[in-house]
Amino acid sequence: MSCPACFSGAVHEGTPTGTVTKLHGLDVYVAEPASGNKPKGIIVLIPDMFGWDFVNIRLMADHFAKKRDYRVYLPDFMDGHGAPVSMIDSMQVLLAPKTWYDTFSKPFHALTVARHGVPAMFFNRPGKTFPVVKSFMESLRRNEAAHLPVGVTGYCWGGKHVVLLAEGFSIDGKPLVDAGFTAHPSLLTIPDEIEKITVPVSFALGDKDFMVNTEQAMQLESIVLEKPDGQKGECRMYPGYGHGFACRVDVSNEDPKAADEAEDQALAWFEKHFDDVKY
Repeated sequence: MSCPACFSGAVHEGTPTGTVTKLHGLDVYVAEPASGNKPKGIIVLIPDMFGWDFVNIRLMADHFAKKRDYRVYLPDFMDGHGAPVSMIDSMQVLLAPKTWYDTFSKPFHALTVARHGVPAMFFNRPGKTFPVVKSFMESLRRNEAAHLPVGVTGYCWGGKHVVLLAEGFSIDGKPLVDAGFTAHPSLLTIPDEIEKITVPVSFALGDKDFMVNTEQAMQLESIVLEKPDGQKGECRMYPGYGHGFACRVDVSNEDPKAADEAEDQALAWFEKHFDDVKY
């Protein structure tokens, strides 16, 4: 199940600079290298529960394209069923210290969260959405990524799909994914799903994230570090940070340093694993 932290955080300021198109049957936000150079690789970004049109995620896609000359695809894997951003405001009220006013306001916001959160979790359960993700990746590998390395990055809800893709699917003799990255993933089955990973995955985890607690994080790290060459992953802990820190940090109350570092962690991981890919 998702937790309250999956719907908490802040909406970031900024104007996305990418474009929206239709690709392999899905609406997709596309960020191209700002330099005008040909892309060195393709990154597929799988968002949190707020979906492909969440401004925070689109700004992140722009950053990935700008910093390393990658083409970034942010598909609507949720088919329009992402949680509305208004849930963030309602969750802030519910999690705030109680006042006399909350006697009247908190029940309203609780109903709002339930009304939007339950359908979002139902329509976006991994058993329903992962086949959509996998189908898109297959079409991508056969077409746009036929001669380019592919990375996949996921946040919260999206992290589950990164781990599932990392089991090592292939098509036409090529892997669907060459490397993966996830920050504060949700819904993982540890250790079972981690043991199935055969693609190198980098994890960014907060030590205050109860979706992957400290004991589970240590277990996860042990598993990915013991994998053979070509499959070995990494796990970096971010002390003092909880769920959502990499994509929904509240810059007015929290230091955004960890979010920036997690972004750089992902980009360094892809650069490391893309260098040797030749198609």
